[in-house]
Amino acid sequence: MALILVVGGSGFLGTELVRQALAAGHRVAATYRTRPGGAAAASWSPLDVRDRRQVAERVAAVRPDAVVNAAYQQTDWASTADGAAHVALAAAATGARLVHVSSDTVFSGAAARYDETAAPDPITPYGAAKAAAETAVKAIDPSAAIARTSLIIGDGGSGHERRVHALATGQATGVLFTDDIRCPVHVHDLAAALLELASPGHTGTYHLAGPDALSRHELGALIARRDGLDPTALPRGERAELGPPGPLDLRLDGTASRRRLRNRPRGAREFLA
Repeated sequence: MALILVVGGSGFLGTELVRQALAAGHRVAATYRTRPGGAAAASWSPLDVRDRRQVAERVAAVRPDAVVNAAYQQTDWASTADGAAHVALAAAATGARLVHVSSDTVFSGAAARYDETAAPDPITPYGAAKAAAETAVKAIDPSAAIARTSLIIGDGGSGHERRVHALATGQATGVLFTDDIRCPVHVHDLAAALLELASPGHTGTYHLAGPDALSRHELGALIARRDGLDPTALPRGERAELGPPGPLDLRLDGTASRRRLRNRPRGAREFLA
């Protein structure tokens, strides 16, 4: 079995990547920024991806067969953009396969749908950082796999799910936008597809998102029903009026990716049924 290094292994997605890789019999090394994850069978080490030398030394010490980079900080360009370049350089120096996790935010939302050939046109700082990361990864390692994804949902542990619970029970104020459209993906499906990409033979850009395009309010209602909460208690609003500014309708078309992979992400209407 392979030795897989998960960069950002203590995050929501990283935790599932580590769990699935261990369950498949792989040896797993994982990094964290503030505290290690809970999987004792993995080898944990702190890592600041903004530090190029530190990243190079960690990857050289591990000598992984594959690196999955799930690290980012939404408000920190250095972590999201520079960090991705540092990981790509280190992976290339050791001959490791690289899977880089990107985002639908590299797009503006001006197009009806975005397939894997669409050129990034970000309109937010985070989207620009993710687009810059993609450019760096492709330039450094043309054989890398770049996986764009959308809103990640789990079995109660994601930020969106926690927000839905807080709004439905009156523990938080705010709204769920009815005009903010995404293609949600289950963290289990996403991690499985990313680990498939970590095996030899996969290169280029992939779209790993669910086939269902839903507003955040529609998604919240599905989560509320699944969890026995009242979906009518979820307040509505429009992002176009209330902000923050950003793309409204981001629909990733993963048709080509689904043809290339065994692990195909389900739609939210299916995994939240």
